[in-house]
Amino acid sequence: MSPRKVHADQVDINTALVRELVAVQFPQWAALPLEPVDSSGLVNAIYRLGSDLSVRLPLRPSSIDAVRREQAKLAALAPFLPVAIPSVEAIGSPTDAYPGEWSVHRWLTGRHPSSDALIDPRGLATDLAAFVDAFRRIDLPDRPPAYPGERRTRAPMVEIDSSTRKAIGELDGLIDTRAALASWEESLAAPYDGHEVWVHSDLTPGNLLVSAEGRLTAVLDFETCGVGDPACDLFPVWHLLPANVRDEFRAALDVDDATWLRGRGRVLSQAVIVWSYQKDTNPAIANYARHAIGELLAAPR
Repeated sequence: MSPRKVHADQVDINTALVRELVAVQFPQWAALPLEPVDSSGLVNAIYRLGSDLSVRLPLRPSSIDAVRREQAKLAALAPFLPVAIPSVEAIGSPTDAYPGEWSVHRWLTGRHPSSDALIDPRGLATDLAAFVDAFRRIDLPDRPPAYPGERRTRAPMVEIDSSTRKAIGELDGLIDTRAALASWEESLAAPYDGHEVWVHSDLTPGNLLVSAEGRLTAVLDFETCGVGDPACDLFPVWHLLPANVRDEFRAALDVDDATWLRGRGRVLSQAVIVWSYQKDTNPAIANYARHAIGELLAAPR
């Protein structure tokens, strides 16, 4: 099984390749079972290695030290956060067969939550607010981006105006484009004083793990995290939480009207771009985006 093709320029990765990489570079794990993880992610191919580890290989490997930057960032952030986050156990070197660095992570248990099957929505909202609050309180220096797109999800909203409008236009017939543009323009006009805090910036269901009881156990994918607009971490409001607990999440984080509007705009921007780009190649992530757009446009303005 190979990862689904989500980028025209992604490299070919399969189980045999990953097994060979592990066996040659980390022989202590060579005998462990290896199986692909069916992931809707756009950045890495993921394989489970034994019961306690996973192997992550960028779909588009780069010569820059993104994997090492990730390892350092995760280690620095972990002590400040109330739930588990990934930890990089080892970094693999490029080879002729795979031309980039790759990593072995500690496996985190749990399942991805689904908006239509939440066991404890109020408890999950409380957990998510506590995570965002803890993230905001972190006092660490940000680091230079490892590649130009790394801070896309934290960019000033005016910088994503053109791409957002383009994506809305490409979804004509699939969404109410007039309502989407009106919502986007309202968010774009919301004031922002420039105050920055640490944000994850992609708290969507695919990056969250919950227990059998429905409580938050881990947060994944810190690729685009760093300092930015506090509105960047309001994604769960429209991606996941039911309408009857959204106000509690908002109150726990003391979100003012302008930040709420900007948060709504950031969710809309990411969702229309993802749906437009992935609607034919990645149905799982396209469905996440479609759900968020529907919730956002149906919510009171």
